[in-house]
Amino acid sequence: MATILETKDLKKYYGSGENMVKALDGVNLTIEQGEFTAIVGTSGSGKSTLLHMLGGLDNPTSGNVFVDGKDISSLNDEELTIFRRRKIGFIFQSYNLVPVLNVYENIILPIELDGEAVDESYIQTIIKTLGLETKLNDLPNNLSGGQQQRVAIARALATKPAIILADEATGNLDSHTSMDVMGLLKVTGEKFKQTIVMITHNEEIAQLAERIIRIEDGKIVGGDSV
Repeated sequence: MATILETKDLKKYYGSGENMVKALDGVNLTIEQGEFTAIVGTSGSGKSTLLHMLGGLDNPTSGNVFVDGKDISSLNDEELTIFRRRKIGFIFQSYNLVPVLNVYENIILPIELDGEAVDESYIQTIIKTLGLETKLNDLPNNLSGGQQQRVAIARALATKPAIILADEATGNLDSHTSMDVMGLLKVTGEKFKQTIVMITHNEEIAQLAERIIRIEDGKIVGGDSV
């Protein structure tokens, strides 16, 4: 299998002197294409920072992030935005849906931002897989949390990204809905051959992944890179 995500001596420091916080302190990580990986750790362990670095949402203090062999720190802001939109699908705890757009419009938004044609049969497959067929004309505020999260997953899948990065994707959901959403994420990941990296503090959710990486105080402490 090919390596799709890799970090080399990744560091992210905030502040200076005695007040310095080492959010990431020399993280070396390798994730293979098609893997479903959970990154677990307590609040403040550095897991969100790591996910943001993997997705190019934040710049490291030092070290490198390689996505599909490309060092993303070598890209300028515009190149990075385009690269992110085409390669990476993000799923956030807060859903980040556009309130004035209906479900269908939210799902295809990243494709339209990229000026690409919508692959209608692919989008319909995602909609069906996630059980959203009857909700396409609804606005986000008319949906339950679980339904909103499904829309967020559909939007993340819409551009056929190689990588899905999920930040506490089930954090706002009850346990039953969380398991449903995780099951769907797993199914869609396998169906569309995507690499999924998910951060969570929920051990039960993490157990659904193929591989668990533990992070504490900005360092990987268990389930180390393959």
